[in-house]
Amino acid sequence: MKAGTTTTTTMTTTTTSAAPPVRAGSGPWQLARAELRRRTSVKLSLVVVAFFALLTVAAPLIGSLGGWGPEEFDKSAVDPYLGGLPIGPLGGVSAEHWLGVEPVTGRDLFARVVHGGQVSLLIAFSATAIVVVAGTAAGIAAGYFGGRTDTVLSRLMDLTMSFPSLIFMIAMMSVARDVNRTLLMTVVIGLFGWPGIARVVRGQTLSLKHREYVDAARVGGSGPLRILARDILPGVAGPVIAYTTLIIPGMIATEAALSYLGVGVRPPTPSWGQMIAESVAYYDTDPMYFLVPSLCLFLTVLAFTLLGDALRDILDPRGSGS
Repeated sequence: MKAGTTTTTTMTTTTTSAAPPVRAGSGPWQLARAELRRRTSVKLSLVVVAFFALLTVAAPLIGSLGGWGPEEFDKSAVDPYLGGLPIGPLGGVSAEHWLGVEPVTGRDLFARVVHGGQVSLLIAFSATAIVVVAGTAAGIAAGYFGGRTDTVLSRLMDLTMSFPSLIFMIAMMSVARDVNRTLLMTVVIGLFGWPGIARVVRGQTLSLKHREYVDAARVGGSGPLRILARDILPGVAGPVIAYTTLIIPGMIATEAALSYLGVGVRPPTPSWGQMIAESVAYYDTDPMYFLVPSLCLFLTVLAFTLLGDALRDILDPRGSGS
């Protein structure tokens, strides 16, 4: 009997000692950061995102490094006898023009790309902010209050999502003329984007509002606004952050599509979509003019997509599996 007890005790001790130690303070955000550090694709995506974010913030300073403004013409950099094609290899790449020049006009491509990136990303980030704030507020209100509030907001989500948004955006941007087009594009793009994140937040709120800590706060006399701010909002923060990162590539692509179709930002203000549209006529004679803005657009969208997928896998695993 003693031998059996000793053996059992020894096995229990061995099993207990073999268990991996759990570090104190390893919350979900610490675990998420540790998981993100292990992914090479995320590290590369963060570098690209940080680079283009810096480009957006410091575009005037970075663009001036080349010594040319985005609207300055350099007629000496193009050949008038060859239809205005850039002089020199790779679209006129030289010590004076780092990425070459635009055909016909001779405007510095580096300055145009930098300032175009600022316009494109500023519209995308601002529209995303509108979408996230409106969608989170509507989703939390619909999920927490339920009843008539949920019915009205849910029908509004369905109505907004039923619109052919791109066609409606083109129509609105086409009829609006003497307005701030950057502001108008931000509002128009944000107007149609909020229902998607609102549905995600609504589902999360429905699963959180009956948790024990929420019931305890309600019994303790906390009002709805206090419960929403202190208990519900932190619970939906992870999925919101993940889906926000996934929304940004769509916003960038939408702005580029509208500018490409000629209803977005108007010249002389540059944007990547507008530059790609203008470069199509020269893709065979001056491929650099087409490749540079296209590559910037591709890298930005890819980086945000990879980062968003990783954040969704970590912060909202149930949502990524559906």
